[in-house]
Amino acid sequence: MDIINFQTIDWRTIPKTEHIGETGTSFWQTLQLGGLRIRMVEYSAGYMADHWCQKGHIVHCLEGEFISELEGKDNVLLTKGMTYVVSDSLSSHRSISKNGVKLLIVDGDFLKSDTV
Repeated sequence: MDIINFQTIDWRTIPKTEHIGETGTSFWQTLQLGGLRIRMVEYSAGYMADHWCQKGHIVHCLEGEFISELEGKDNVLLTKGMTYVVSDSLSSHRSISKNGVKLLIVDGDFLKSDTV
Protein backbone atom coordinates (compact mmCIF):
# COMPACT_ATOMS: atom_id res chain seq x y z
CA MET A 1 0.00 0.00 0.00
CA ASP A 2 1.27 3.43 -0.89
CA ILE A 3 1.83 5.97 1.86
CA ILE A 4 -0.58 8.90 1.62
CA ASN A 5 0.28 12.08 3.45
CA PHE A 6 -2.45 14.18 5.03
CA GLN A 7 -4.32 16.16 2.42
CA THR A 8 -7.72 17.65 1.77
CA ILE A 9 -9.81 17.17 -1.34
CA ASP A 10 -11.71 20.11 -2.77
CA TRP A 11 -14.11 18.33 -5.11
CA ARG A 12 -15.01 21.66 -6.72
CA THR A 13 -11.54 21.69 -8.34
CA ILE A 14 -11.64 18.16 -9.75
CA PRO A 15 -13.01 17.99 -13.31
CA LYS A 16 -15.98 15.78 -14.14
CA THR A 17 -15.77 13.09 -16.80
CA GLU A 18 -18.88 11.80 -18.52
CA HIS A 19 -19.63 8.07 -18.81
CA ILE A 20 -22.63 6.98 -20.84
CA GLY A 21 -24.63 4.10 -19.38
CA GLU A 22 -26.95 1.65 -21.08
CA THR A 23 -29.43 4.39 -20.24
CA GLY A 24 -28.61 7.75 -18.68
CA THR A 25 -25.21 9.17 -17.82
CA SER A 26 -22.77 9.12 -14.93
CA PHE A 27 -20.31 11.86 -14.06
CA TRP A 28 -17.10 11.01 -12.23
CA GLN A 29 -14.64 13.17 -10.34
CA THR A 30 -11.62 10.96 -9.73
CA LEU A 31 -8.59 11.23 -7.46
CA GLN A 32 -5.95 8.52 -7.96
CA LEU A 33 -3.43 8.05 -5.14
CA GLY A 34 -1.19 5.16 -6.12
CA GLY A 35 -3.30 2.00 -5.77
CA LEU A 36 -6.22 3.91 -4.21
CA ARG A 37 -8.99 5.53 -6.27
CA ILE A 38 -11.51 7.91 -4.71
CA ARG A 39 -14.45 9.11 -6.80
CA MET A 40 -17.41 11.41 -6.40
CA VAL A 41 -19.98 9.92 -8.80
CA GLU A 42 -23.38 11.19 -9.88
CA TYR A 43 -25.89 9.12 -11.85
CA SER A 44 -28.56 10.91 -13.85
CA ALA A 45 -32.22 10.03 -13.53
CA GLY A 46 -32.89 6.88 -15.52
CA TYR A 47 -29.28 5.66 -15.28
CA MET A 48 -28.39 1.99 -15.74
CA ALA A 49 -24.76 0.86 -16.00
CA ASP A 50 -23.71 -0.51 -19.38
CA HIS A 51 -21.82 -3.47 -17.87
CA TRP A 52 -21.70 -5.93 -15.00
CA CYS A 53 -18.85 -4.98 -12.67
CA GLN A 54 -16.78 -7.43 -10.65
CA LYS A 55 -14.46 -4.84 -9.13
CA GLY A 56 -14.49 -4.33 -5.38
CA HIS A 57 -15.78 -1.04 -3.99
CA ILE A 58 -16.81 0.83 -0.92
CA VAL A 59 -19.87 2.78 -2.09
CA HIS A 60 -21.50 5.38 0.17
CA CYS A 61 -24.76 7.04 -0.86
CA LEU A 62 -24.58 10.78 -0.21
CA GLU A 63 -27.85 11.89 -1.83
CA GLY A 64 -30.81 10.09 -3.38
CA GLU A 65 -31.03 6.34 -3.80
CA PHE A 66 -30.03 3.62 -6.23
CA ILE A 67 -30.33 -0.09 -6.78
CA SER A 68 -27.30 -2.34 -6.80
CA GLU A 69 -28.43 -5.16 -9.05
CA LEU A 70 -26.65 -8.39 -8.17
CA GLU A 71 -26.47 -10.86 -11.05
CA GLY A 72 -28.53 -13.95 -10.21
CA LYS A 73 -29.51 -12.57 -6.78
CA ASP A 74 -31.89 -10.06 -5.24
CA ASN A 75 -31.47 -6.34 -5.88
CA VAL A 76 -30.30 -4.14 -3.01
CA LEU A 77 -31.69 -0.63 -2.51
CA LEU A 78 -29.24 1.85 -1.03
CA THR A 79 -30.52 5.19 0.24
CA LYS A 80 -28.83 8.29 1.63
CA GLY A 81 -26.48 7.34 4.47
CA MET A 82 -26.11 3.67 3.45
CA THR A 83 -22.89 1.97 2.30
CA TYR A 84 -21.97 -1.30 0.66
CA VAL A 85 -18.59 -3.03 0.61
CA VAL A 86 -17.36 -5.89 -1.60
CA SER A 87 -13.94 -7.21 -2.60
CA ASP A 88 -12.84 -7.79 -6.21
CA SER A 89 -14.34 -10.82 -8.01
CA LEU A 90 -16.84 -11.63 -5.24
CA SER A 91 -19.91 -10.08 -6.86
CA SER A 92 -21.20 -9.26 -10.31
CA HIS A 93 -23.14 -6.04 -9.86
CA ARG A 94 -24.41 -2.97 -11.70
CA SER A 95 -26.07 0.25 -10.63
CA ILE A 96 -29.51 1.55 -11.53
CA SER A 97 -30.88 4.95 -10.51
CA LYS A 98 -34.47 5.97 -11.16
CA ASN A 99 -34.23 9.58 -9.95
CA GLY A 100 -30.48 10.26 -9.80
CA VAL A 101 -27.99 9.76 -6.99
CA LYS A 102 -24.68 11.09 -5.66
CA LEU A 103 -22.11 8.58 -4.36
CA LEU A 104 -18.66 8.51 -2.82
CA ILE A 105 -16.83 5.45 -4.15
CA VAL A 106 -13.48 4.16 -2.88
CA ASP A 107 -11.67 1.24 -4.49
CA GLY A 108 -8.20 0.01 -5.17
CA ASP A 109 -5.58 -2.61 -4.52
CA PHE A 110 -6.67 -3.17 -0.91
CA LEU A 111 -9.89 -4.81 -2.19
CA LYS A 112 -8.21 -7.46 -4.32
CA SER A 113 -9.74 -10.77 -3.28
CA ASP A 114 -6.33 -12.50 -3.22
CA THR A 115 -5.30 -10.19 -0.34
CA VAL A 116 -8.49 -10.66 1.69
